Amino acid sequence: MKYLVTGGLGFIGHNVVRLLEAQGHECIVVDTATTYGFIPTSELIYLNSLREKRIASEVYRVDIRDRILINSLVLNNEIDVIVHLASFPRQKVVEQDPRLATDVMCNGLTNLLEIAREHCSKFVYVSSSMVYGDFGSDTSEYKNPSPVGQYGIMKLMGERLVEDYGRYLNYTIVRPSAVYGELDVEDRVVSKFLTAAMRGETLRVKGGGEVLDFTHVNDTAQGIVLATTLDEANGHTYNITRSADRIWTLKDAAELAVSVAGQGTIELLDRDLSFPKRGRLNIDRARNDLGYDPKIDFEQGLKQYYEWYLQNPVLWRR
Repeated sequence: MKYLVTGGLGFIGHNVVRLLEAQGHECIVVDTATTYGFIPTSELIYLNSLREKRIASEVYRVDIRDRILINSLVLNNEIDVIVHLASFPRQKVVEQDPRLATDVMCNGLTNLLEIAREHCSKFVYVSSSMVYGDFGSDTSEYKNPSPVGQYGIMKLMGERLVEDYGRYLNYTIVRPSAVYGELDVEDRVVSKFLTAAMRGETLRVKGGGEVLDFTHVNDTAQGIVLATTLDEANGHTYNITRSADRIWTLKDAAELAVSVAGQGTIELLDRDLSFPKRGRLNIDRARNDLGYDPKIDFEQGLKQYYEWYLQNPVLWRR
């Protein structure tokens, strides 16, 4: 099979490409390698150089809103399936430029869906657990979404568009949550905690009792690839998270980062009201339909992430 992976040079995307290649599939990667206006350029260049070394696919710096170029890539490479990860990554980034975020997340998606309708057999949309809004532990796909904030709202709108195009082609929607791991940018919560601890700084925890379903990127990528390659996934939506028996709070995560790094202090602050309250997701549907079996517990994953940082000091040393 031949896949076009948008955002395929990103943190999650390049891992998805790597697994598809390992299964013998051909991939074409589309990625603008944008900094979103907040990732230091030097950090992104360094990370992308490491990511590109892990994949064999050709990488095209093409905007998903460019209908002519995307259509040409799909036709010339006889693409069977589009896997769509290119997006503004979270609420904070959307708030910096809501108009541009809307253009990319809505018009870019519609452009891809129209091309897929004409030329492909399947479309895979990587959404987010943020579509649920406030949710508690053991939340399944049957929960009625009620997103809080523009990011979650646009992700849910994207899901509805993809479902509507199900009249023309197969689709699958996946909802990851709290992804972390090697080759991520420093701006996400686990990366922030770990790098701050390694520098001996203060970890500022906004809402110590807030629960996140921390999921290592390898497990996330595994779930996305299963949803992409298996016919059993067609027409369905899946939570793709670790969903471990132990519930991890932000305070737990900060304490683990300090313990692993052997230094750092913790400051507990009020929770960030721009984010919904979250919990652990139920992944029974993905387990039963796809054989999804996440392996990496948060404690193991954070230690693995720490060891990787030690090998890449340019990313955390001041």
